[in-house]
Amino acid sequence: MKYLQDIGSYFLMIKKVFGSFTKTSVLRHLIFKDINDLIISSLAIVSFISFFVGGVVAIQTALNMDNPIIPDSLIGFATRQSVILEFAPTFMSIIMAGKVGSFITSSIGSMRVTEQIDALEVMGINSLNYLVFPKIVALMFYPFVIVLSMFLGILGGWVAGVYGGFTSSSDFIAGLQEDFIPYQLFYAFFKTTVFAFILATVPSWQGFYMKGGALEVGKASTNSFVWTSVLIIAANYIITQLMLS
Repeated sequence: MKYLQDIGSYFLMIKKVFGSFTKTSVLRHLIFKDINDLIISSLAIVSFISFFVGGVVAIQTALNMDNPIIPDSLIGFATRQSVILEFAPTFMSIIMAGKVGSFITSSIGSMRVTEQIDALEVMGINSLNYLVFPKIVALMFYPFVIVLSMFLGILGGWVAGVYGGFTSSSDFIAGLQEDFIPYQLFYAFFKTTVFAFILATVPSWQGFYMKGGALEVGKASTNSFVWTSVLIIAANYIITQLMLS
């Protein structure tokens, strides 16, 4: 029964977020702040992980190519498919659930503990619109982070493959171009946008409705990561089934 209540409270929260809007000048400031906190501050960790995971994918593909009939261009092909279809959109979103999701939950949860949210409501401000809507708008820029992740993942694969002596640059690039389907990019960015909405709303929901003190803020951050990751994986399965099967 509690799960049904949680699901209901989540969708009621979404409805209230798009209810009474805060002044545009105030929202603009909050949106730019959240873009800095949620998007720009994540670029370094995304770049680091993407580059090295792309390199690992290329190395593992090369080491498992025992048959001499298989062309070296398969390394580039496998790196492109792995990075574009799954690693960049899904794997990075789960990492961001830990970084961004925990930040959102702890910041809103701290405001709940210190009664700042109550003060907003006393002043007649729609606290959900004030706190959550800027985060949704900011995370609509999340696909640009995934573009960077895709580029650096493929670059990391090229560096590992070429300088590791597993393939030549021309073979790797030929693999990147082989059987490329533009629709797969649309699929990747579509599910990235869905994941961005989940990243913005689920941690906000956990933080906004938490009760207790500082210890409960920590528990809410943990629950936020778990539920955000579960929903991302479930959404990934559903979207893949609908769009690629």
